[in-house]
Amino acid sequence: MEELPSSIGQLNALQKLYLPWCFNLKELPSSIGQLNALQQLDLSGCSNLQKLPSSIGELNALQELDLSGCSNLKELPSSIGQLNALQNFDLIGCSNLKELPSFIGQLSALQKLYFSCCYELKELPSSIGQLNALQKLDLSQCFNLKELPSSIGQLNALQEFDLSDCSNLE
Repeated sequence: MEELPSSIGQLNALQKLYLPWCFNLKELPSSIGQLNALQQLDLSGCSNLQKLPSSIGELNALQELDLSGCSNLKELPSSIGQLNALQNFDLIGCSNLKELPSFIGQLSALQKLYFSCCYELKELPSSIGQLNALQKLDLSQCFNLKELPSSIGQLNALQEFDLSDCSNLE
């Protein structure tokens, strides 16, 4: 599958959208933001996905966003910071993701954040310390990560923190 029809935005009761391993999918239609009941969006393994529409920030019920294996994804739209219900955010294997924007600190419900194998990630924004509900943070195999912001010490709910194979971390 190369693209989703824009009419997908008319599925008002849709709660789960699974599109794993859609290798040819390059982008999502902006109408995706009209899925008001959507709780889970799985785009894992969509290795040709290059960007997400800014309308993704309109998914007010979204609790899980799986972008693992989206190796051509280079950046995230700032509108993701509006996902107030987001609890699980998986970016494992987004090997071309260069930075984590500061809006990440706005995800107040976020409990699990996975960045394993994000080889191009060089730093974390200081706003990461604002994630008061964060329980699990996986940064394993982020080879280019050089340092952690001092705000990391503000993650009082953090129970699991994986920094294995972060060989350049000072």
